[in-house]
Amino acid sequence: MTAVIAPGSPRVAPATGVASWFSDGWAVTKRNLIKIKRSPDMLIFAVLQPIMFVLLFSQVYGGAIAVKGTDYTQFLMAGIFAQTVVFGATFSGSAMANDLKNGIIDRFRTLPMSSSAVLIGRTNSDLVLNGISMVIMMATGFAVGWRVNGTPLEFLAGVGLLLLFSYAFSWVMALLGMSVKSPETINNASFMILFPLTFVSNAFVPSDTLPTALRIFAEWNPVSSLVQTARELFGNEGSTPTPDVWTQQHSLATVLIGIAVMLVVFVPWCIRRYESISSR
Repeated sequence: MTAVIAPGSPRVAPATGVASWFSDGWAVTKRNLIKIKRSPDMLIFAVLQPIMFVLLFSQVYGGAIAVKGTDYTQFLMAGIFAQTVVFGATFSGSAMANDLKNGIIDRFRTLPMSSSAVLIGRTNSDLVLNGISMVIMMATGFAVGWRVNGTPLEFLAGVGLLLLFSYAFSWVMALLGMSVKSPETINNASFMILFPLTFVSNAFVPSDTLPTALRIFAEWNPVSSLVQTARELFGNEGSTPTPDVWTQQHSLATVLIGIAVMLVVFVPWCIRRYESISSR
């Protein structure tokens, strides 16, 4: 049921201060996590897809795909991880679109809370969901022969970088969710972004095997840099040559720059978009 606010009705001023800001963000995060708990099918389908991709590429296509210098399963897993966290960021977009349609945003605007709390809570809950997916994917990877050859610190750094990238990308998807006219549109709109980023990359095959135009796109694709960095931190790159391109030779720097740009650009953009919607 959509909340109706009478024209000219007074609004409660949001609480101020850093403590109140954190409290508001945590309250919305908790609300979203409880929603996932009450809808376990959302979690089940979120983790089934990456498991299917791991089994499909490693067991069905793995025998036909040869990667020079390393076993294909070792090459594959970092790409699956990157694809999953990027796909997982779409929950922010679909959830925001659904909240707008169902009138939840109208209810939030009447509460004494920070205008950014809804967005922070939404992206935080997606980060938790992606973390759960990562644990299940890694267990599946170990089952099919994937191994971590880096140090424990490098392993943790790789996991942290994947999750940080997914968190930054979730703000991009949140903005998209607030920009479409209906929740039904968000899936088609997001796939127009996700498929080129994940499949035209080095996630599943080396970028130098692609046609020239696609190879150039893949080498400058930030997801390729994320995958390259994850492979190096997990110790899965073997002797596979790294493309002689700045973004691949300095993949960690490229990923960190990409994360910073997404946060600096899309966090304030999302907040302004949310405020313009909630003030209507």
